[in-house]
Amino acid sequence: MAVTTSPSASPRNKSKPKKQISTTTTTISTFSRPKRMQAPPASPAAAPSPAAVALKDSKTTLSIILATALFSLIFFLSISSSSRRSPFSASAVLHHPKPDPFLFPTRQTHRTVFRSSNASSDPTPPSIAYLISGSNGDSNRMLRLLFAVYHPRNHYLLHLDLSAPQSERDSLAVAVEAIPIFRAAQNVDVIGRADFVYLKGSSTISSTLHGASLLLRLSPNWDWFIRLTADDYPLVTQDDLLHILSFLPKDMNFVTHSSYIGWREARKLKPIIVDPGLYLSEKTAMFYATQKRELPNAFQLFTGSSLSIVSRQVVEFCVLGTDNLPRTLLMYFSNTQSGHLNYFPTVLCNSHQFNKTVLNDNLLYAIVDKPPKEQPQFLGPSDYVLMIESGAAFATRFQLNDPVLNRIDTEILNRGPGHIVPGGWCLGEPGNDTCLVWGDADVVRPGSGARRLEKRIVGLLSNGTFRRNRCVVVE
Repeated sequence: MAVTTSPSASPRNKSKPKKQISTTTTTISTFSRPKRMQAPPASPAAAPSPAAVALKDSKTTLSIILATALFSLIFFLSISSSSRRSPFSASAVLHHPKPDPFLFPTRQTHRTVFRSSNASSDPTPPSIAYLISGSNGDSNRMLRLLFAVYHPRNHYLLHLDLSAPQSERDSLAVAVEAIPIFRAAQNVDVIGRADFVYLKGSSTISSTLHGASLLLRLSPNWDWFIRLTADDYPLVTQDDLLHILSFLPKDMNFVTHSSYIGWREARKLKPIIVDPGLYLSEKTAMFYATQKRELPNAFQLFTGSSLSIVSRQVVEFCVLGTDNLPRTLLMYFSNTQSGHLNYFPTVLCNSHQFNKTVLNDNLLYAIVDKPPKEQPQFLGPSDYVLMIESGAAFATRFQLNDPVLNRIDTEILNRGPGHIVPGGWCLGEPGNDTCLVWGDADVVRPGSGARRLEKRIVGLLSNGTFRRNRCVVVE
C-alpha cells in the first residue's frame, strides 16, 4: 500500500473538500475496518474548513504510517522466528540439548597429564569429525570402533549403507542412545537416510561428501575430518592423537598421494563404468562400458589411499567452496573405478590453496599387494609388532572379532569389552567402567602411543622430507 499525503492540504483543492474527505474515508475503511454506510451529504454550512481537513488528513496519514510500520515489524519478526525454526536452517539440524557442563566447563587450553607437564604452555586441543561407515551386519563392528576412537571433544557420524536392513540401522541408533556419555556430550549421530556404497565407482565419494557436509552442519568446532570403515581400528588412544595434533597447524592434511599413474592408467582410469549406487535403490552389478577415454589435460591426476585426514578448510572447499575444481573432479571421477582413491589427492594437489599443506602420509598401517588389489590384505596376530612399531594412528584391514583386536584393546588402548577407551576426562574408579564418571574433556592423558606417533610425524617433517613430499603442480 502506497501512503501519500492527502491532496486536500493543497490550495488547489480547497473548493472540493467534501469529495476529498469521502475518498480518504473509503481508503482507510478498505485496509483497517469494515466498510460502513456513507453519511448523507453535509450542508455547505456544516462543511469543515480547509485547515480542519488538512489536520484530519495528516492524522489519518500518520495513523496509516504507524499501522503499516507495526504490521511490517510483526511480519518480519514472524519470518525471522519461522526461519529459526525451519528444519533447513544450520542451527536446527538436530535439536540436541546442551552438552553436560561437567565435560566442557571452559574452552581455554587443555591440561596434559604428564609429571613434567607445564599447563600454561599447552596448546588448545583440536577436535576431529569422524565418519564411520559400514554395511550389512557391521553394526556391532561399528560400535566397537566407535568405543575405540571415542572422545567427548570429537564428533561422530555413523552410516550403515542401504545394504543393511532398516532394523539394523534402528538398532544401531538405539544402542548409541543408550550410552550415558554419548547423551551427555551430544556428539554421536546416526544417518537415517542411508546411501549405497560400492567398492568401485563414485558412490563412495558421494557418501563421504554427504557425511562431511552433515558434520559441517552438526558441529562448527571440529578441525580435521577422518572417514573410517568397519575394517579399520586405531593404534593409539584419542588422547594420544589429540595431544600430537594440538602442536600441528590446523590446515595440515595427511593424504598419501602420487602423480605416478603407471598400470592404473589402463586398468583404473581409462575404462568407463556406471556406478548403480548413484541412481538405483537396490544394489546391482557395476555397468562397464566398452569405450575408453583419454586422460585429462586440464588437471593432473594423483592417486592415493582410501583413508585421508583432511582439514576442515578442505572439506568446506569441496562442499561449500566457490571454486569449481572440486565439482569438476567429482564429475570426472563419477565414471572411474577408483575415484575414491583419487579424489582428495587430486583436489589437494591441483589447488594452489592447499597443495603446499599436504603431508604424504595418512598415518595408516596397511599391507598392500603389488599391484594392489581392491582392498589391502587382512592383518592378524603375526602383524602386531610391525603394526605398533610403525607409529601409525590407524590400521586396516581386520577380520570380524580377530584376536589381534583384543590384544590392541588390552595392551594399547586399555579398553575392556564393551567399554570406551579411558582418557583424561574419565574420573571413575580403576577396575570398573572408568568413564561412567566424567570431568573436563580438555584434560588429556597421552601415553606411549603419543610418543610413537610423534616419532613418525617428526621423521616426516625433518631433513626437508616435508618439503620434498609436498605436491606442487608445475604449470
